[in-house]
Amino acid sequence: MSGDHLLATGTSIGAIWKAAGLDPAALTDHDSPDDLLAALVEAEKFVEAITFLAHALPTREAVWWAWTCARRASGEEPSDEILASLEATGAWISDPSDAHRRAAYDLAQKADLATPTGCAGAAVFFSGGSMGPPDQPDMPPGEYMAAKAIAGAVLLAAASDPTEAMDRLQKYLQSGMDVAERVHLWQSPGPGAAR
Repeated sequence: MSGDHLLATGTSIGAIWKAAGLDPAALTDHDSPDDLLAALVEAEKFVEAITFLAHALPTREAVWWAWTCARRASGEEPSDEILASLEATGAWISDPSDAHRRAAYDLAQKADLATPTGCAGAAVFFSGGSMGPPDQPDMPPGEYMAAKAIAGAVLLAAASDPTEAMDRLQKYLQSGMDVAERVHLWQSPGPGAAR
């Protein structure tokens, strides 16, 4: 069963599928993660494929994917708030410090968390560290909070122009699959590999 295949993170496809909140009945037997994604594409289940990838990719690379989709969806002349949020998320991608993480979230809220840009910035905040104020005890985010924001960013970016939504879903999914290939997501981990 496809759930038995391991990603490079050491996590099974079935575990990722479940964490993504996807319908367990839709996870059928495939020879590899590539086969699973190919079947989803063939069935035009682009939303499921994007959601799966958002949960399977390493967080920093997945944030980059969400950020590139949000940048494309923001158009030629984004508002000052959107531009500032994109720049803050980009700063964290380049240097994932806690200061950049918090700045990305502050500016994501100003850009509106219901936008692709806002979701990408929220994903940065949920990538690690504490969700509480710096002077308070640590309050770590849930394991897949960043992944859910990443999926939201990519899907909202695709839906930003309803007339091109299907085309954008396919293009954004392909860019996510390219990221998976570059980080060798489908490479089997060695013994004792950890997520």
